[in-house]
Amino acid sequence: MANTSTKSRSEAITARKMKKVMHEFKEGELESSSGDKVRSRKQAIAIGLSEARQAGGKAPPAPKERQRH
Repeated sequence: MANTSTKSRSEAITARKMKKVMHEFKEGELESSSGDKVRSRKQAIAIGLSEARQAGGKAPPAPKERQRH
């Protein structure tokens, strides 16, 4: 893993948010927006990336909804 000093500020924000969310998930404390406990690792990752985006971190864009014709 790269040293924190070599990361950009936005990458550091993303790493910090993901670490916090995954810790909450492993401890069983992470909740979704509806208030239910998160049981899926994929859902925990999605929540972490979403929080990182909102905080100004460097994260891939959220997938767009499929357009209907």
